[in-house]
Amino acid sequence: MKRKRPLESHSDTLLTDETFESLQISQETLAALEEMHFTYMTEVQARCLPHALGGRDVLGAARTGSGKTLAFLIPIVELLSKVKWPNKMGTAAVIIAPTRELVLQTHNVLSELCSHHPHSHCVVMGGSNRKVEVEKLTKGTTIIVATPGRLLDHLQNTRGFLFKNLQVLVIDEADRCLDIGFEEEMHEILRILPKDRQTLLFSATQTTRVEDLIKVSFKNKPIYVGVDDKRETATVSGLEQGFLVCSAEVRFQTLFTFLKRNSKKKIIVFFSSCNVVKFYAELLNFIDIPVLELHGRQKQQKRTNTFFEFCKAQSAILLCTDVAARGLDIPAVDWIVQYDPPDEPKEYIHRVGRTARGVDGKGRALLFLLPSEKGFLHYLRQAKVPLHEYEIATSKLANIQSQLESLIAKNYYLHKSAKEAYRSYLLAYASHHMKHIFNMEALDLKAVAKSFVILDTQIY
Repeated sequence: MKRKRPLESHSDTLLTDETFESLQISQETLAALEEMHFTYMTEVQARCLPHALGGRDVLGAARTGSGKTLAFLIPIVELLSKVKWPNKMGTAAVIIAPTRELVLQTHNVLSELCSHHPHSHCVVMGGSNRKVEVEKLTKGTTIIVATPGRLLDHLQNTRGFLFKNLQVLVIDEADRCLDIGFEEEMHEILRILPKDRQTLLFSATQTTRVEDLIKVSFKNKPIYVGVDDKRETATVSGLEQGFLVCSAEVRFQTLFTFLKRNSKKKIIVFFSSCNVVKFYAELLNFIDIPVLELHGRQKQQKRTNTFFEFCKAQSAILLCTDVAARGLDIPAVDWIVQYDPPDEPKEYIHRVGRTARGVDGKGRALLFLLPSEKGFLHYLRQAKVPLHEYEIATSKLANIQSQLESLIAKNYYLHKSAKEAYRSYLLAYASHHMKHIFNMEALDLKAVAKSFVILDTQIY
């Protein structure tokens, strides 16, 4: 694969010259930060922490990978350290995150940060053992990291869950909480929780719905921390971004060739639906390209195991839906491949936030487009996303189509999975927000079916 023109490189340092020690926080927290190899603050931490440690409400607009997790965890841990919060006082802090994976990751960071503190903490989320959660909540857990749905369930139904003494509420990825259907739950949670508290709310984007949530979240006018407001681009400059225009019938061959060539890299590939992820994972594993899969139809334990397996791997390929697109801190991802385009530019930005994270982070992103979808590039450039065109010669593609068609035709389960994936792809395509670009009428269904290695397009 080669670029049609060279990419420029820029320096992009997220670190400031301000140290955590300058904040005059506890020795216990400083010791934990040292063990976590953090000495200097990122920009969002340097701007947010002095206000948050002082008890002020904070509204933060910061991209994924900016260090905002510590920006809200440190104030919680420090407050509880000062007041020596006993478990009998119930829950002092609630952190809300949109997905189970982000809840688990945030809780892992919290566990490390609390390694020299006595604070009790737990996760509360769908898919985990509710009975165990009830036991922890009724005994008294100081810090809770939760998804909105399960938190509301406990607020409404768990007798003995003491939250009237709540001191701090954190809402992380507020826009994402609303995007995935938690708007009613969020407003009900805010109605139930005590109003006399400190609130820290973070959102990568500001929409009308987020603004409505902000109005009911804060009792007092918050300090606004917007570290990305003056950026010339919406994505970090350590990220080399490109797009590849190829016809539907050779899309999978192109992906296969790309994965083969980059088998020693760490890669995330995004697809439009669970069934599509499931099929391509089955197919690639069957033909000896080992891949992991992460999507919403998996049981929670499977999702958790997959997430941590990918995190720990030196090289691996993860196929996923947008469940993994926000907030997850997966170390050293080399490539983000968007095989199915996102619903809108902000989703593109969220997806590529998985790579080039942190200080001097480097990574690459590749967007697949059909010739009829090139209009999407205009909207990406409007959103300050710098993209360059890649090309791959058809003669360089792996010649596997006829063998795969023969394989699928003979394998009942793969054939069934392929048809389900094809149908799911079309349904997702038909529901795309930008229908003037992602237009069903412009699709060559036979060519699309070929990318799913099937010949029969009549599946309805």
